Amino acid sequence: MDIRLRTYATTQDRPAPLRYSHTWDSGVSGIGDARDAVADLLGRARPAPDRRSVQDAQLVVSELVTNAAKHAPGPCALLLELLPGSTALRVCVTDTSSEPLRQRPPDPRRVGGHGLHLVSMLAAALEVTRLVRGKRVTATVPLTGAADL
Repeated sequence: MDIRLRTYATTQDRPAPLRYSHTWDSGVSGIGDARDAVADLLGRARPAPDRRSVQDAQLVVSELVTNAAKHAPGPCALLLELLPGSTALRVCVTDTSSEPLRQRPPDPRRVGGHGLHLVSMLAAALEVTRLVRGKRVTATVPLTGAADL
């Protein structure tokens, strides 16, 4: 069995990971921008992820930025990082609220309050890191390559 290995002479020869970061004074205005940033970043990924993976990643970003805008006073920040081989997208949303995430019990009759359930279903990993002022929510969204379909 042949295993392809990539060897780099220095870290300068290694391809830079694809990243996007932005901070908003108000998360509400950043939700559409965040979804667009996911599509743009994943559009540059090689191998390219399939359409469903892009939509899943956009939904996760949208839900996390919406939660930050809705529950945290002040600015929020978004960091997107494409993992090696375009296997997953790491989504980090930082906000100023020290309140932990609360996943409400499922209730199909309730309007709203379902975002964290969706994020939990779509993300391979979800973690919350407490910060000096606020928290960082990190979700890792798996990506399926278009050629894998």
